[in-house]
Amino acid sequence: MTSEELLQKVRKIEIKTRSLSKNIFAGEYHSQFKGRGMAFSEVREYQPGDDVRSIDWNVTARLNKPYIKVFEEERELTVMLLVDVSGSRNFGTQLQMKRDTMAEVAATLAFSTIANNDKVGIIFFSDKVEKFIPPKKGKQHVLHIIRELLSFEPTSTGTNINMALEYLTNAIKRRCTAFLISDCMDSQFTQPSGKLSGAPIMICSHRHNLNVIQIYDQRDAEMPNVGLLKLKDAETGERIWVDTAVASVREEYARHWQKQQEDLQMLLTKTGTNNVSITTCDDYVKALMRLFNS
Repeated sequence: MTSEELLQKVRKIEIKTRSLSKNIFAGEYHSQFKGRGMAFSEVREYQPGDDVRSIDWNVTARLNKPYIKVFEEERELTVMLLVDVSGSRNFGTQLQMKRDTMAEVAATLAFSTIANNDKVGIIFFSDKVEKFIPPKKGKQHVLHIIRELLSFEPTSTGTNINMALEYLTNAIKRRCTAFLISDCMDSQFTQPSGKLSGAPIMICSHRHNLNVIQIYDQRDAEMPNVGLLKLKDAETGERIWVDTAVASVREEYARHWQKQQEDLQMLLTKTGTNNVSITTCDDYVKALMRLFNS
């Protein structure tokens, strides 16, 4: 992609997603994600009815009068986007590839963030963290993120969602709202081994407000009857011939997808993680509004 082509795509996605975030998501974003934390404001004398758990014992001892800590709702939010850039994103049989839908969804969330004067950052991951752009405010910062969404090429093709969640937990110490944007094709993530209490998603969701946005193609879920077909695994490079005319082959393919979805949904339900699934031909605006209103 030339620099001119990239700029044209950036401009196109900016116009589309900024309009969506301004006209549709501003209210939902504000009500759902703002003011999740409390920040220290001041100390004042204790008054009857105040919560004794808020007493500042150091000030109380110094002044010989009971004082309490006063907190106010934090109005500034940090939003982190975790975007899957593994090989499986380069697939699409409907309106566009998964990577394009991921870019539009991420851009819409980014514009919604700066419209509310919040900070946004992004983590690109495959089976390792490919790139980390720290959270900042401003339109130029968001345009930089969108350029990276459209042009970034990873050095690896695999997927490791657990690693990305661990990185987020370690990199962002203060509570944030995080959006994991992925096709979730990672068996180590959907089928955690050992106790769930130690799983990266459980630890991350306790520290941050985690939301999972699964983006997939219709053909990820069902195989068409098109006869003999040569398939390539986008992440491992393995190639196999499949006779899609055989009904049992198509049924097994569908069963495998269904089992993966059941495992994913069970994991997200157990960890209390907000989530939504979007296909490449869905209206992602409606899907995101469902997520915001959940």
